[in-house]
Amino acid sequence: MIERSMPLILVTNDDGVQSEGIHALAAAMKPLGDVVVVGPLQEASAIGHALTLRRPLRIETISEGVYAVDGTPTDCVNLGCEIILKRLPDLVVSGINKGWNLGDDITYSGTVAGALEGALLGTPGIAVSLRRTPTFDFGPSAAAAATVAKMVLTHGVPSRTFLNINVPTGTPKGLRVTTQAKRNHITQIDSRTDPRGNAYYWIEEALDEYHPDGGRSDYEAVMAGYSSVTPLQPDMTAYDLLETLVRNLT
Repeated sequence: MIERSMPLILVTNDDGVQSEGIHALAAAMKPLGDVVVVGPLQEASAIGHALTLRRPLRIETISEGVYAVDGTPTDCVNLGCEIILKRLPDLVVSGINKGWNLGDDITYSGTVAGALEGALLGTPGIAVSLRRTPTFDFGPSAAAAATVAKMVLTHGVPSRTFLNINVPTGTPKGLRVTTQAKRNHITQIDSRTDPRGNAYYWIEEALDEYHPDGGRSDYEAVMAGYSSVTPLQPDMTAYDLLETLVRNLT
C-alpha cells in the first residue's frame, strides 16, 4: 500500500452508512488525516459488540472512500482494516450516534463497539454520541470529536483503551473528563397481540434513574451542559473480588 504521511482514520457507526452523523464525523476528521468511511449497510443500533459468524459478509462501494458492509459495526471495523485498508488505521472513530451512550448503556451500543473493536485490534478508538432530539445539530459533536481526536493522534492513549464522548444539545460549556455512570436498570416488557392472535413483545425502559457520583459521571456532565469524555477499557475483571475468590475457592 502507498506510504501515507497523514494519519489514517477509519470512521464507522451503528446508525448506517447513510446517516448524516457519520458524514459529519468524517468531515470533522478530514483536517486531521486521510479518512475512510466503513459503515453498516443498514441501521445496527443497540447491537452491541456482535460479530457476524454464520453468514458471509459483502462490501459495497458507496462513493470514493465510503463503503458499506452488510453487518455490524464490529464487522465494519474488521473488514475495513483487513480488506479495505489492508492495515490498521491510526484511529477508529465511531458515530455520531443519534442518542446518548451513557453509563451502563454502553454495553448495548454498536457505536461504542466500533471504538472498542479498534482498541482490541491495537489502534486507538473514539465513540461519539449526541442527545436524541426531534432534529439533530451535529456541529458541536463533530467539533468535540475533532478536539479529542487531535489529542489522541498527538499524545496517544494506553494500549487497549478507548474514549467515549457524549454531547448535550445546544452549545456545550466545554469538555469534562468523566467516569461511567451507573443507573437503576429496570426493564419493562410490553406484551401485545397481533391481528392473528399471536403474542409479540416490545422491550422498554421502565426506569431511567442514574446514581449521583459527585458530578464526575458522564450523565452528570451532559446534564450540566458539558461534553463528557470517558476513558474505557475492555477488561471487565472485578479486581476487588479477586482476593475474596482466591481465599474462598483455592
